[in-house]
Amino acid sequence: MTGAKPCSTPLSTSKLNHDSPLCANASEYRSLVGALQYLTWTRPDLSFAVNLFCQYMHTPKLSHFQAVKRILRYLKGSLDIGLWFSKCSTPPTLTAFSDADWAGCALDRRSTGGYCVYLGNL
Repeated sequence: MTGAKPCSTPLSTSKLNHDSPLCANASEYRSLVGALQYLTWTRPDLSFAVNLFCQYMHTPKLSHFQAVKRILRYLKGSLDIGLWFSKCSTPPTLTAFSDADWAGCALDRRSTGGYCVYLGNL
């Protein structure tokens, strides 16, 4: 990946091809996605894309592996982005908000929820 061309977004705008052949090296796919999952602690911009490809850990396809490589190319082009936690003189405050729609989907009556957690003034 050292010679790979950087890209500006972690996901492509086109749909994934779920009909592609199985990934030849599934353990490498799992290793890459696991490492990317660890990176999401300081790179929350990767969270959606990494979570998407965590769903295919059991039987990854070649198209999934190529999309994970796109995330790596995005990382190459955005090395200066990330969260930096520095020591502060006063203890930071932790604030959390959550919301749910309680069975809002008319088809299967599933709920949708979300949350935001803020540390200090972030």
